[in-house]
Amino acid sequence: MLGLPDDITALLFDLDGVLTPTAKIHFKAWKQTFDEFLKERDGDSFKEFTQDDYNEYVDGMSRFDGVRTFLKSRDIELPEGADDDEGSSGEPTVHGLGNRKNDLVLELIQRDGVEPYPGSLKFVKAAKEAGLARAVVSASANCRPVLRSAGIEDLFDAIIDGKVADEQHLQGKPHPDTYLAGARALDVDPSVAAVFEDATAGVQAGHDGHF
Repeated sequence: MLGLPDDITALLFDLDGVLTPTAKIHFKAWKQTFDEFLKERDGDSFKEFTQDDYNEYVDGMSRFDGVRTFLKSRDIELPEGADDDEGSSGEPTVHGLGNRKNDLVLELIQRDGVEPYPGSLKFVKAAKEAGLARAVVSASANCRPVLRSAGIEDLFDAIIDGKVADEQHLQGKPHPDTYLAGARALDVDPSVAAVFEDATAGVQAGHDGHF
C-alpha cells in the first residue's frame, strides 16, 4: 500500500515542503529579510533575493547557516553577532538577520496558520497504521509550533529539530547528523529507514547517512 521496500521499518520526514507547505512561508520571510538588508546596503540598485537563491543557498539549512551561505554567494561578510541580536535595528550581523527571519516566520504562522499537505497526511497515517516508526527531522527551530498548528504532532514518535540540533551540537543538513539522530531516536539502523526530502541539502544528508 505504501510502496516501500519490504525491509524499511522507519520513516524520517523533513517538515517544510514535505509535510506542510511552510517552505512558502520560509521563502517569504527570507526574501523580506534579505531584501531589506540588501536595499539598505546597496540602495535601489540592490539585487533582490530570488526563489533560485532560496533553493540553492538556504532551503533545508539551519537558520544561521542559511544566512552565511547566501551572504557568501554575494561575497558579503558580516560579523556573527550575539545570539539575541535583532535584525531590524543596529549594525547587521549573521545572528541579527537570522533572528529577523525567524520573527517574520512566527508572525506568518500565527497569522495564517498551517495546514498539512493532504497527501502527506494520508501517507503518514497509513504508515502509523502499518506499524512503521516515524520521525520528523527539520532544521527549523519552529518545527513543533508548525506541527501543532497543523494538528499532526501526535503522528510522530520522535522530533529532531533545530533546538535539538543545538542542544546535541549536531551539524545541520547537508551533514547527516540530524537524520542519524532521528534514526537513533527511533532505535533503527539507517539502512532500514527511508528519508523523505524536498531540499538538496536534505537529500545529501540522507545519502551520506546511508539511509
